[in-house]
Amino acid sequence: MASSMRGLTQFIADIRGARVRELEEKRINKEMANIRKKFKDGNLDGYQKKKYVSKIIFTYILGYKVDVGHMEAVNLISSNKYSEKQIGYLAVTLLMHENSDFLRLVVNSIRKDLDEINEINNCLALHAIANVGGSEMAEALVEDVHRLLISPTSQSFVKKKAALTLLRLYRKHPDVIPATEWALRIISIMDDDDLGVVVSVTSLVMALAQDHLDAYAVCYQKAVDRLNKLVIEHEYSATYAYYKVPSPWLQVKLLRLLQYYPPTGDPTLKDVLQRVLQTIMETAGGEQIKNVQHSNALNAVLFEAIGLAIHLDTNSPLVSLAANLLARFILSKETNVRYLGLDTMAHLAARADSLEPIKRQQKTIILSLRDKDISVRRRALDLLYSMCDVDNAEVVVEELLRYLRVADYALREELVLKIAISTEKFATSYKWYVDTILQLISAAGDHVGDEVWYRVVQITTNTEDLQEYAAKAIFEHLKSPAAHESLVKIGGYILGEYGHLIANEPGYSPYEQFMSLHSKSQYCSAPARALLLSTYIKWVNVFPEIKMHLVGVFERYRHVLDSELQQRACEYFALANRPEEDELLANICDAMPPFPPRESALLNRLNRKHEDTEDKRTWIIGGKDANLDRVVIRQKAAADATDGHMNGAKPTDDASDIMSSLAGLDLSSPSPSAANESKPFAGESPTPASAATKLTAASVIQGPQVDRWFEKLCHSSEGVLYEDVQIQMGIKSEYHGHVGRVAIYVGNKVASPLTSFTATITVADPQALSASFAKIPQNTINPRAQTQQLLQVECKKVFTTPPILTVSFIAGSHQSLTVRLPIIVTKFFEPVKLGPADFFERWKLIGGPPREAQRIFPISLDSAGHIDIAKNKKVITGHHLGVLEDIDPNPVNLVAAGVLHTSEGGKVGCLVRVEPNREAKLCRVTIRSTSEEIATEVLQRLRDPLGVEPSP
Repeated sequence: MASSMRGLTQFIADIRGARVRELEEKRINKEMANIRKKFKDGNLDGYQKKKYVSKIIFTYILGYKVDVGHMEAVNLISSNKYSEKQIGYLAVTLLMHENSDFLRLVVNSIRKDLDEINEINNCLALHAIANVGGSEMAEALVEDVHRLLISPTSQSFVKKKAALTLLRLYRKHPDVIPATEWALRIISIMDDDDLGVVVSVTSLVMALAQDHLDAYAVCYQKAVDRLNKLVIEHEYSATYAYYKVPSPWLQVKLLRLLQYYPPTGDPTLKDVLQRVLQTIMETAGGEQIKNVQHSNALNAVLFEAIGLAIHLDTNSPLVSLAANLLARFILSKETNVRYLGLDTMAHLAARADSLEPIKRQQKTIILSLRDKDISVRRRALDLLYSMCDVDNAEVVVEELLRYLRVADYALREELVLKIAISTEKFATSYKWYVDTILQLISAAGDHVGDEVWYRVVQITTNTEDLQEYAAKAIFEHLKSPAAHESLVKIGGYILGEYGHLIANEPGYSPYEQFMSLHSKSQYCSAPARALLLSTYIKWVNVFPEIKMHLVGVFERYRHVLDSELQQRACEYFALANRPEEDELLANICDAMPPFPPRESALLNRLNRKHEDTEDKRTWIIGGKDANLDRVVIRQKAAADATDGHMNGAKPTDDASDIMSSLAGLDLSSPSPSAANESKPFAGESPTPASAATKLTAASVIQGPQVDRWFEKLCHSSEGVLYEDVQIQMGIKSEYHGHVGRVAIYVGNKVASPLTSFTATITVADPQALSASFAKIPQNTINPRAQTQQLLQVECKKVFTTPPILTVSFIAGSHQSLTVRLPIIVTKFFEPVKLGPADFFERWKLIGGPPREAQRIFPISLDSAGHIDIAKNKKVITGHHLGVLEDIDPNPVNLVAAGVLHTSEGGKVGCLVRVEPNREAKLCRVTIRSTSEEIATEVLQRLRDPLGVEPSP
């Protein structure tokens, strides 16, 4: 570029040749004056505009303020020449911010470049949108960016840039992207042949899925399928093999994406995932690799695979293997490997039922607190906090207290919180708790928040056996010449309430207690001295022998400038001088009642420190209990935000939250037992019937022909499920007891392939019916070809809603079809042969309603005007009911019996009587079953095929 513009080359040479800054500024001012004159005179051609705007850009890059050339840059974007357009876009992205008024002038030019077939212009426009796209520009152009992403004619590098541009816009302005509406179309691009496109789209899907889990649920299957192809089947081009590791960046993203969702219940996906994870661990955990790049790539994938294995099942053999690998990694010489090893081990500690594999490495983890890298030290602290329990609490806390004295100031506040929480949570005795917290306050000083001493006061007040020991312990700490203000506050509260318990012992007399506190008051803040005044008025009531000293203090504080101290001193002085027989002072200074049980404010503060980062971790620092409580905390926060803080509670800041913790006023907090009863999985929706299930059911294809296909398949084992001009779906099925196999045939009727094919099954009640594919469906169906997918089903309990099949594919445009599968409860029936006596005995035994269902409905006759007995028998036997002969004397009546097999609910008997009336053209169907649900469901299934067929 510079070689073709001599003026620019000379300008840059002059600037570089300037020996002092004054000469540089002089040359720049001269050039800027010349450029202003040229722009003012006008009549510049494209080359001249490009040259002058390039000089302006260079000046801006040097750090000088630029206030000229914006309009010329806008004009250059409209040029047809690439070199001029490139300089125009470069100037726009550098010289303008997202709220600049000039950006409104370039929106149409950018849209024009997005619409062009020229992919270079497409990329320039996408760069500009990603770099300076404000809310207004994003709203105007997001549809065009999405169109470039999904267009089959877009080049791979355009798709990559379009995906990353959408990601940038979503992070800045999430409201302008209809994430739910575009979900299936964006997910379908994860099947692209170009792994570079897949990496970019996966980054976009990760961001969108975090906020819209249900809408992007299909990406789970896509991610598992792609991992299987990369790791097991080795389907990738050599271009994307980084030191023999297939696309490690894509593997890491896919493994992280899977952690956003709860563990799958699909046995096929679960089996594929297990094989993928095992292969990754065996590959990376084998021999030592000397090449650093190769080792880094393997480790990156390995650590994410271990994280997913922990997420799926902490009791699996893979996690045991992972624990052994992590023990090796935390001893590595590589800082990054040690960091990731400690971080992943903290993840394991946050989820595992047993901490024994981690405790075996306790000495190594403690040594990591002295690591030269602060990031490693922080991870070691997190891990020690997560692995702390009743058995090792004293050792871990003692080590953390020792480390506190030399810890970085950036770590101390968090370290204090974790020591305080661990001490309270795993205290073996109250005395150890008090001693440890007082040591903590003495060592940490200003890094101890008010929550810590508030909690000590609360526990001491609520534990009668602890009060005397706490009073002695705090008195001993106050003897130190440099006691921290928090110790003085604790001493003021505890000695004021419980100092009388130790007053008769040597060395703890009232006067000595008074001097130990009052000697520290001059170094305390006004709030601390106000608390000490309250302590003194309590002592006036219980220690009359030092009343003179206390009243003297009140007298001096009556004249201080602080209004709060002055008011307290005046009130307490008046109370202290009341007659001795007056009971007002005794009533006011009565002992504090115990505080109501409350959750520790320390945990609330630590949770605020560990707010979710942008990638939204699926776990938090802490033990298993902390992660189980995570969803409850989120649900409560969401409920508070939605309901405007029910029961009159209001949003509080840190200070009021601490005080409410002391006062115990929030009685609406869920009890631990109640919280534990309703805890779903950390990434799971709180209700079984998720929004995705309801949405899928609402989008089922309806129509007379589709309904006829479905009804016919309900009482036959094979047939057409759906057909249109592009695709045909058929069914073949067989059932044995409570299990069945359904073969779904999908045929491509057009002359082009169906790409990004996806098939998913949605079951309304997974506790009653399970349905899963035997293998992951292939994502391409060749022209005029057919593919078969085997579905395995199991009836666990009685169910009434058939599963739903959703298939999506790209045939020119993205299309999605949702149909009901003819898997109904009668498919799991087994015909039963009964004699007349047995039948009527059971018929009477079951009795009438509610275990009887009956309906009368119109029927159609055959062409001869007779009852179609053959058709009726076919319907009955098609529903796996055995027709019983010689039961009903009327030959047109049918009697049948069957038994439903379920894996968990046992067997359910069902008896059927079908009584058609030729003259009235009506039919009465009566069902009796040992289950009310079965009677109603079987009647519903028999009514439509036996009744009048709807006209086409």
